Amino acid sequence: MTALAHTGAAAGPAPLPLVAVALLAAGYLLAVSRDRRGWRRRRTVAWLAGCAVLAVALGPLAGGPGDPRVHMAQHLLLGMVAPLALALGAPVTLLLRVVPPPVGRRVGRFLRARPVHVLAHPVTAALLTTGGLALVLLTPLYAAAERNPVLHHALHVHYVAAGYLLAWSVAGPDPAPRRPGLAVRAGALLGAGAGHAVLAKYLYAHAATLPPGLPDRDVAALRAAARLMYYGGDVAELLLATALFAAWYHRRRPRRPAPAVGEGPPGREAARVAPVSRCTPSRPSAGA
Repeated sequence: MTALAHTGAAAGPAPLPLVAVALLAAGYLLAVSRDRRGWRRRRTVAWLAGCAVLAVALGPLAGGPGDPRVHMAQHLLLGMVAPLALALGAPVTLLLRVVPPPVGRRVGRFLRARPVHVLAHPVTAALLTTGGLALVLLTPLYAAAERNPVLHHALHVHYVAAGYLLAWSVAGPDPAPRRPGLAVRAGALLGAGAGHAVLAKYLYAHAATLPPGLPDRDVAALRAAARLMYYGGDVAELLLATALFAAWYHRRRPRRPAPAVGEGPPGREAARVAPVSRCTPSRPSAGA
């Protein structure tokens, strides 16, 4: 979910990506203000933390020196750390709580669509992250992105989107179509981590030739970036694994029994999950 430096394509931070990040944060806060039942603070903190990580990666790090290690840190943040924080913000659940019921039903139908079902599977997400990264680093696509700013930013979008898809499918609290069990999700995460580790070692061993097509090649710096990819990726994947098992434990905790007939209206928790249950009855959101 990371890549080496695109030093030639971006001499400094571009304003448009930072504006997009600001809009993500502002839109989320607006939705929170419209949720009359009260939105959990930890979800808001997670989303804003993800936006802050994106801003750092697309701002100060983008304007830093053309050191592969600096840019490797940028892509670790874009492709692994920020997506996990954003996914833990549960934006789809928040959306379902504030939009009119007809819009919520359309969102539910979209989530149950066959293409979304395929993309939302953890194995698919793991293949997209690992396979996409290998395609960039083992082909001339990486060098081409150094010369083409549009392709450069498109790759950034891919890293964030692929990382978010993996975090959502593995540990995200938002509803997902037919989310598989713990073993499948943990296996997909383990496979993605193994793929990233193998790719990092391969890049380290072949830093003299990979990525292909680079006009200037600092082998020592490229090997240091590969080491950062290896160890930094392990840390980020450990965070995702922690989120996975925390969500699994939360779902398995004993629930308080529902009140009997005549004991009064359902509690606040039941009201909180009602919009998601209406749109995706097979997979109610956990801890919206």
